Amino acid sequence: MGYGIRKSSVSRHWKALSTKKLEEFLSRPLGQLDLAAVMIDGVGFDEYTLVVALGIDSAGRKHVLGVWLGATETAQVSKQLLADLIERGLPEDRPLLFVLDGSKALRKAVKDTFGARAHVQRCQVHKQRNVLDHLPKSHQRVVRMRLRAAWTMKLYADAEAELRKLVDYLEELNPSAAHSLEEGLEDTLTLHRLEVPDSLRRTLRSTNPIENCFSFKPKYCRNVKRWSSGDMVLRWSSAMLLELEKRFRRIRGHKNMPQLLAALNVGVETKKAIA
Repeated sequence: MGYGIRKSSVSRHWKALSTKKLEEFLSRPLGQLDLAAVMIDGVGFDEYTLVVALGIDSAGRKHVLGVWLGATETAQVSKQLLADLIERGLPEDRPLLFVLDGSKALRKAVKDTFGARAHVQRCQVHKQRNVLDHLPKSHQRVVRMRLRAAWTMKLYADAEAELRKLVDYLEELNPSAAHSLEEGLEDTLTLHRLEVPDSLRRTLRSTNPIENCFSFKPKYCRNVKRWSSGDMVLRWSSAMLLELEKRFRRIRGHKNMPQLLAALNVGVETKKAIA
């Protein structure tokens, strides 16, 4: 007769351990991170939606700031996650770049909370998806190329002019696509206005660093056959993010972080002067 550890005992042990890790993760202090940018994105996880915040410090290092159940489109979720980040030490008294997934509720919550100190960069990848969703496949390639060409232009004035031309083109093709592009168009060019160097701008133009983390889900969660609850999703996703965080490298373009920091401060002074 063989002896071993029951599967149920292992499951209970893992649940207790992951619950403890989750509690520690969600209460980690943030005040010593010297953050320059915060990315926030809603990510699908099986039948659930998770909101993930990723911080980038002044040296270009990435830090997982938190994960919540819900969607960024929900105003209550957006306000709660910002309140939680502030309570744990996210600075309110200096400028920050926020790279957001496009949720109006989230953008409003950020602006209401941080005011002129918040510089919002709309995720260009999300914006592109939204615009293309209104178009037949036969027109998507051309519009995709024009969007990318505009966003890769070095100067704000040139990029803005090209996007306005594309809005006019889309008005003839599909007014809904034109409206989708026009909504939040200026927010897609925040990094251009701040004159952030190209190498760093390519990293900060989207929330892809968050979505890339979740591409590892099949590897880290391959043994899970059924997601029984939101609590289970939080525990497993947090464990995965904490493991990935150990392997994070500095972002591409990190040598240009001083230029970003200087631009953020100049941007705040400009906003105050205009006000």
